[in-house]
Amino acid sequence: MHLRLVLLFLAYAAAALPLGAEAISLNVRARSKEGEVSEKKGSWDAARTALVICDMWDTHTCPNSASRVGELAPRVDAFAKALRAKGALIIHCPSDVTKFYEGTPPRRLAQAAPVAEPKVPLKRWCYLDPEKEAPLPIDDKDGGCDCATTWKKGDPYPWTRQHAAIEIAEGDALTDTAEAYYLMRQRGIENVIVCGVHLNMCVLGRPFAIRQLTAQGLNVALARDLTDTMYNPERRPWVNHFAGTELMVAHVEKYWCPTVTSSDLLGGEPFRFAGDKPPTVFFVVGDSEYESGRTVPAWAKAELEPRGVRCVFLQDDPKVAFNQPRLLELEKADALFIAVKRRGLPPPQLAAIRAFAESGKPVLGIRTASHAFDPKKPDAGEAVWPTFDRDIFGGWYQNHYGKGPATLVTRVAAGKEHPILAGIPAGELRFESHLYKCREFVPGTTQLLTGKLEDKPDVAETVAWVNEGPKRKAFYTSLGSPNDMEQPALRRLLLNSALWAVGQPIPPSEAGLAWAQK
Repeated sequence: MHLRLVLLFLAYAAAALPLGAEAISLNVRARSKEGEVSEKKGSWDAARTALVICDMWDTHTCPNSASRVGELAPRVDAFAKALRAKGALIIHCPSDVTKFYEGTPPRRLAQAAPVAEPKVPLKRWCYLDPEKEAPLPIDDKDGGCDCATTWKKGDPYPWTRQHAAIEIAEGDALTDTAEAYYLMRQRGIENVIVCGVHLNMCVLGRPFAIRQLTAQGLNVALARDLTDTMYNPERRPWVNHFAGTELMVAHVEKYWCPTVTSSDLLGGEPFRFAGDKPPTVFFVVGDSEYESGRTVPAWAKAELEPRGVRCVFLQDDPKVAFNQPRLLELEKADALFIAVKRRGLPPPQLAAIRAFAESGKPVLGIRTASHAFDPKKPDAGEAVWPTFDRDIFGGWYQNHYGKGPATLVTRVAAGKEHPILAGIPAGELRFESHLYKCREFVPGTTQLLTGKLEDKPDVAETVAWVNEGPKRKAFYTSLGSPNDMEQPALRRLLLNSALWAVGQPIPPSEAGLAWAQK
């Protein structure tokens, strides 16, 4: 009996790990439906793993899409080579063009797979299932083309074959139907990595892709750096193209399967498109009175980072001398956001801020940023900048009216067309922040919002403006109390100003304030 058990164990081990098979080490990332990210090490048996390459065509109806596929194809080829060398099955799935490969060994290999009964019927296309997933985070109803194109709906599709940069090697298979699943069953495939385009369409919907293979009980993962979307930034949620792809990756991780990157096998960094250069905003925050060290990062992480903006937070502790050595890296940033109060700085650090601001790069400020570097009693050796608000924001702080009455805010007619006011209601808005005295401005400023005291409506001051010129791009608002930072109108105002500063799409007015609540 003992010998029989040993033989059974050896037979099981041989079935679990075929002779000569290699392990594929992966960093597998998952995401809860609430958005919490987790990552763990995975080890897959190469002989039981397949790579599906989805719709990497030679051209496309959208020139920008075709260009990105051309950029992506060599990396997909390298990833396929690495998996092939370990013993994984490579399945090329270029929809609509299998006739180009008729009679070739890869095509015949797929056709020869015996029909296998699926757990769930395989469809030519599997649409979004509202019982299993939320609506897609991007609006692709216009087809997703993000450039000018001469192709018209109803014209023949221009693609003729898979992109030539991706090798179809001996032992690979080629199909665009349920044959892929039949072949997986024949080969004992348990693990599938899906790559290719487009994530919001074929990579989810095809019979060889994520929704349907997941439904068959296979262990599926998306190669998140080897995919792209059909998404036009002029549509909801009005983010840049690559941020739209990241939102789709998060959607897949929440509702369908985990993700991996090609760098797990190829080393180095994950693949990134040349045009995917997230803008960086340096935040210098931390005044004790308005809790900006808490409220501003919370807002930025909730609303800026998901839109493809990289946020770097330098937290000031007002109880100790200011010291942020990373300010010496400020020149690498695309914008600076300030929310500190009356601080003297080490001379090199203030010099870095001065050089950045005077270079014309964007500077944003809220509340006490108007007197950020004007301490009442600077310590010996500290550098100060009393006229920072006048020099950079173009308007200056002249004290305040005292705490108590609320500030009632309305849009200024002269600035109503400015993109920073997109989605800001035209009516009166009520804020807790007590009113600052700001009424003098240098040429080049545009007043956006004016505020008056709730108990003294004849007292009015400007509460938000921009300063624009050949070497100036600055925004400032005197709003920013902790409670006001939870108000959709202020959150939308700050979102618009930050996107304006770094040249990213701003949600249009018809999107309202909902985008400031996400």
